[in-house]
Amino acid sequence: MLDCSNGMPKISQKRQQIDAENLIMTRFGREFSYTMHKEAISPVSADVVFASTRFPKYKIGANNQIVEVKEDSNVLSMKEMVARETALLLEQQKRLSVRDLASKFEKGLAAAAKLSDEARLKEAASLEKHVLLKKLRDALEALRGRVTGKNNDDVVEAILMVEALAVQLTQREGELIQEKAEVKKLATFLKQASEDAKKLVDEERSFAKAEIENARAAVQRVEEALQEHERMSRASGKQDVEELMKEVQEARRIKMLHQPSRVMDMEHELQALRVQLLQKAKHSLQLQKELAASKKGDKNAAHLYDIDGIETLGSYLRMYPCSESVPELSECSIQWYRSTAEGDKRELISGATKSVYAPEPFDVGRILQADIFIDGQTVTVMTSAPVDPAAGLGNYVEALVRRHDTEFNVVIIQTNGADNPSQSIHVLHIGKMRIKLRKGKTTMAKEYYSNSMQLCGVRGGGNAAAQAAYWQAKSGLSFVLAFESDRERNAAIMLARRFAFDCNIMLAGPDDRSAAGK
Repeated sequence: MLDCSNGMPKISQKRQQIDAENLIMTRFGREFSYTMHKEAISPVSADVVFASTRFPKYKIGANNQIVEVKEDSNVLSMKEMVARETALLLEQQKRLSVRDLASKFEKGLAAAAKLSDEARLKEAASLEKHVLLKKLRDALEALRGRVTGKNNDDVVEAILMVEALAVQLTQREGELIQEKAEVKKLATFLKQASEDAKKLVDEERSFAKAEIENARAAVQRVEEALQEHERMSRASGKQDVEELMKEVQEARRIKMLHQPSRVMDMEHELQALRVQLLQKAKHSLQLQKELAASKKGDKNAAHLYDIDGIETLGSYLRMYPCSESVPELSECSIQWYRSTAEGDKRELISGATKSVYAPEPFDVGRILQADIFIDGQTVTVMTSAPVDPAAGLGNYVEALVRRHDTEFNVVIIQTNGADNPSQSIHVLHIGKMRIKLRKGKTTMAKEYYSNSMQLCGVRGGGNAAAQAAYWQAKSGLSFVLAFESDRERNAAIMLARRFAFDCNIMLAGPDDRSAAGK
């Protein structure tokens, strides 16, 4: 006992040194009792009271002193941090874009790698703690063999506490191993998710590029279609305007025909004045002829035949016998000529072999003559004055020249010399480059101005000769056309000759080109 008593100061000093050097890694409870007997010692885990459920952390301070590191109560454990980060990622996955999700996965992968490194460091620290605990237990075991009594009991209690700490450390290591496995699993998941997100981003990028290229191609096709539609609409708009103008003109004409107006009343008055003027002109012409015959003094001998009619474009001239003793004109041969006002030169009018002849525009300013052949004798008759132009016809033609195309309603009387039984109305188009004859949408003839084309008034016929024209579209195709009036016929002939002249073509009747050129 004396030895033990003498050794107590040394034992206490040794215990304090062990507590300072080997860092007893837990704090005792304030109610810890030092009166426990060796026989009454219960299992270690039942009597050990810890201030914290976590293994304390230590660091080496100044003078190689081991200092306990106080943990921040706000710092979350590694498992809680992983669970929290995973929950946040799952929560934000639905509202993040593909690119943001990939970025989050990369950050999570980096965080998982960081946690794995921390777990590795903690594993190393845990191994060091096991080593320290083993050394401490070995020291206490060595000390227990050298002390007895109460001090021995204290040493045994200290050994039990170290064992309890070792058990708790082992449990903590198990938790760390489990957390490490979860962290590795999460890191693997995040790595795979990051790779999938990158693949998805690449696919979305390539898909977006393809969509952009398709959109650009579609926009280009739409622009080309719009340009083509604009060009077509311009061309169709021009054509529609021309057709609309034609329809308006036709509507005006129909309105003038079916709705009498002041203009039509004036036209009727003008027509009546023309008739009166025509009658007075005939009477004046007859008086002039009688006066001329009386001056010559051979009234009975000279006038076997004579010409009746007004020497004006738009009228017709008819020969008649002056006595009953002369043969009928149907029994005689007739040939019409046009001559200058002086009468020094005359030109044959090919095809004019009837007793009736309607002057045409080439006859204006000329004197018309006719030779009548009777039993080997020739009787010549002529107009008393040159053919006068129709009033207002020149201005009317000048107005038509400004148009690109002019339409005239006609009826086909003959085709290639054969009578046409149909009396349907056709439309004759006089254009700047060509002449076209159609019925509805069916084109009967359409020819450009050429040297083979001929156009002139009908040379012979009855009272309607002034309204008829002969048109040879090309060799082997000819028509005799009846117009609505003599004014329309003469205007069509003059307009076509005007346009043909602009194309360096002299448009005339049979055998009239030399005369027209002169």
